[in-house]
Amino acid sequence: MKVLIIGLGSIANKHILALRKVDSKVEIYALRRAISKEENGIKQLYSLKDIEILGLDFIMISNPTNVHFETLKEVYKFNIPLFIEKPLFSKKGPKEAELVDLINRNNSTYIACNLRFHKGIIEMKSLLLGKRIEEVNVYCGSYLPNWRPNVNYKEVYSANKEQGGGVHIDLIHELDYIYWIFGKPILTKKTFGATSSLAITAYDYANYLWTYEQFNANVVLNYYRKDTKRTFEVLTDKGTYLLDLIENKIRFNNKEIYAEPQEIMDMYTNQMRFFIKNITQKKNTFNTIEEGYKVLELCF
Repeated sequence: MKVLIIGLGSIANKHILALRKVDSKVEIYALRRAISKEENGIKQLYSLKDIEILGLDFIMISNPTNVHFETLKEVYKFNIPLFIEKPLFSKKGPKEAELVDLINRNNSTYIACNLRFHKGIIEMKSLLLGKRIEEVNVYCGSYLPNWRPNVNYKEVYSANKEQGGGVHIDLIHELDYIYWIFGKPILTKKTFGATSSLAITAYDYANYLWTYEQFNANVVLNYYRKDTKRTFEVLTDKGTYLLDLIENKIRFNNKEIYAEPQEIMDMYTNQMRFFIKNITQKKNTFNTIEEGYKVLELCF
């Protein structure tokens, strides 16, 4: 298998580890602006013109969100499957919608939202089948300066609005799995803020209220919580399910009913294995660019 990576940052390194677990013989190429030595067995590519002669199996887009649009405009013409790191774009609009339509008609695509492969979320999805939902509460709060140790948090894309950062789009995982489990809401309301002591230009707070036919889903996201918390709570007519995504434990009416080890890399590996199986079988049915754009529209 041959893969081209556009954007060789920290998230790409996780995908590379996953790739090599799935296919130990994979040939990995990285698009570079300037000549550099080969590292970690990754071959260098300096022009997209060379794509056609490589015989690539897929292209991974993992560069900064604010350049995804221009990158995708260049690569979709090769009709090669696309693995696109979330979020899809840093904004929505007619140009973005038109490009999504073009790509969706010509390419096999997948938007990388690895929480769809979180064991606890998969278990919750199963537990909720056929249940009468009364209310949903989702919370994700963590401290941005702790995300990348020894790096000035104000310089990373997450903190900068002009680079496509912001908690509302950076933590799109929460909105994505709610969409995956419950579908598209019939009404949405949202509140954004950038007033915390972090003093960044991007939003550090987001609150969404999604209205469904029989219930409401409330989603709270922030960058400034020092004691990390990530939970998914669902109230049903029989009782309350509460998933702690960090501990990967589910409680029902305050009694633990599920607990399994959950390694972060397992999610990335299972996601990659799923994607490779899909493109091998020429399927394009799960979290495509079309679905990813629908979730993105709900973010803004």
